[in-house]
Amino acid sequence: MPAKNMKAVRFHAFGGPDLLHYEDTSRPELSDGEVLVRVKAAGINPPDWYLREGYEALPPEWRPEVPFPAIPGSDISGVVEDIADDVEGFSVGDEVFGMIRFPSYGESAAYAEYVAAPASDLARKPDGIDHVHAAAVPMSGLTAWQFLIEVGHDVQNPLQPEKHRPVPLADKKVLINGAAGGVGHLALQLAKRRGAHVIAVASGKHERFVHDLGADEFIDYTKTRPEDVVKDVDLVVDAVGGPATERFLPMIKPGGALFPIFPLGFDGRNEAEQRGVTVSATQVRSDGTQLAELGRLIDSGTVRVAIDSTFPLADAGKAHERAAGGHIQGKIVLTID
Repeated sequence: MPAKNMKAVRFHAFGGPDLLHYEDTSRPELSDGEVLVRVKAAGINPPDWYLREGYEALPPEWRPEVPFPAIPGSDISGVVEDIADDVEGFSVGDEVFGMIRFPSYGESAAYAEYVAAPASDLARKPDGIDHVHAAAVPMSGLTAWQFLIEVGHDVQNPLQPEKHRPVPLADKKVLINGAAGGVGHLALQLAKRRGAHVIAVASGKHERFVHDLGADEFIDYTKTRPEDVVKDVDLVVDAVGGPATERFLPMIKPGGALFPIFPLGFDGRNEAEQRGVTVSATQVRSDGTQLAELGRLIDSGTVRVAIDSTFPLADAGKAHERAAGGHIQGKIVLTID
């Protein structure tokens, strides 16, 4: 019996957004423990373009072998089309969302009309939001959750000798850099829910947005360097990350912590040790159980999800160009008919 086809976005070589092609391919086949999802929306995230570019930021020995053609993406929201015989807890017709097989890549990825997903990566979509908003949640929400609330896995971060441990947030002063972005706007809300006093750093156009999410203070980084005006914070969550992260160390109390979401390039561990500051990060991993908890917070109105923009699946390249433009408020999402 011939395989059924679907539309997907694939790339056949590493490079820019123009190499993302909307084309026909075979639908994924189910294996044990999997659910076939008809995708309604797919969220885009930085690892999508890291993959597309060939993981240029990683040391050569860390770059995985990528089989071409490859389909990028991990975050989906959609409807269960079929389930493997050994799967329990889901039925055909259920609306679900999830971060699929992350960290990994391959043919059954998010920029496609259908995805074969491990059932353990999925949770029921919150009833109170549509598929676009649900697809915006998984990677950003799980990143914020695993950094701030509960790691939920024991996989060691190769960039540090100790395991990542979230810190108590109640009555603590927390600065979030990149507070309007995908991870930042969700981390802000989770920190507030845990009782933190949150200082949000973003560009001026996002001031009202982050205050509406609960930020206690706001710094427009285009006018004021946060390291010049902030001191004695308990935790800095740098949702931008990279080499500039070390500039936040002087504002952190001894015994405090710095959590860079993107730790590659950070070169301040000696200074952090001298200041008595813990620097820690973790690699986000798929977890349907944590997503279900986050979904309950979304349904209750405790956590809101913001959408920067949407693009049809066929325009994935334009979505990546929008991401490269920066100043994102919330998430960029691909829509699929």
